[in-house]
Amino acid sequence: MMANTMTILGAVCWRTWLKTARRPVVLAFSFVQPIIWLLFFGFLFHRFDVGLGLRGVRYLDFLLPGVCAMTVLFGASQSGIGLIRDMQTGFLQRLFDSPANPGVVLGGKLLADVARLLAQAVVIGLLGLVVGAKLDLTLAGLVAPLLALGLFAIAFCSLSCLVAMKTGAPESMATFVHLVNMPLLFTSSALVPARQMPDWLAAISRVNPLTLAVDASRDALLLGEVSSLGMALMLLTAIGIVLLAAAWTTAIGLRRQS
Repeated sequence: MMANTMTILGAVCWRTWLKTARRPVVLAFSFVQPIIWLLFFGFLFHRFDVGLGLRGVRYLDFLLPGVCAMTVLFGASQSGIGLIRDMQTGFLQRLFDSPANPGVVLGGKLLADVARLLAQAVVIGLLGLVVGAKLDLTLAGLVAPLLALGLFAIAFCSLSCLVAMKTGAPESMATFVHLVNMPLLFTSSALVPARQMPDWLAAISRVNPLTLAVDASRDALLLGEVSSLGMALMLLTAIGIVLLAAAWTTAIGLRRQS
């Protein structure tokens, strides 16, 4: 049973990666957009005081963890688009009609997307170092952001897939992407410290899941602090479990309808 599950997970994961590799334009754009944000914002606001209380921390340093998280957010919100294509061609229904557990099929899709998004975030981080960003590259400082961004990716890939399976329409995914990405980004601490926001916006930022991932990453990469990581990981885990369970239940429901 376990062997079959791992085989299905691996097959769906590999297929998802192959589909991504065969669409290099989309993959390239997923890198170009955060690089543009990093270069334009990082150097345009290079005199901006981020207020971290550390001499030598520039806005480019502050921005890099936020752009890495933004890369994960933008990619995760589009995770469900592949499912809609599979639904339109009938491939997803054929998968669900097979003995394969639909939850395992969904798990393979999510595993592929989360791994890809983390790899993209790492590449953006390395490019940030190339253009001059300075980070505290310790083992804890590297593991903490991967954990936080990984949990965030699981949550929002699950949400995107949930919307895709519920609606089955490309138009709904486009609406979802636009309604989720920018509000989450601009009400988070990805671009500006929460302490420098208006009170009402800072209050929203504190309950924004993207802020949890960004702050955990930034504390580890800039300040070398992981003491506050536990609460952020707990909250991101809770959000991920709820959204993953909802997507899992929807996948099982689609099998019953087919």
